[in-house]
Amino acid sequence: MVKFILWLILFVLCWPLALLALLLYPIVWLLALPFRFIGITVSAVFDLLKAVLTLPARCLNSLAR
Repeated sequence: MVKFILWLILFVLCWPLALLALLLYPIVWLLALPFRFIGITVSAVFDLLKAVLTLPARCLNSLAR
């Protein structure tokens, strides 16, 4: 909702720039999509490494209870 209100303010102040932003947004989103996938993959790999490295400690902790 905030983005829409900011776009409306931009539309009132400078409508050609607002229309250009409206047309370029899907292109920029598509260009940024591979970087999002890379970020998700790297985050998943780090979470997996954390789970593997902390597994022995968690197993010992559950045995001590």
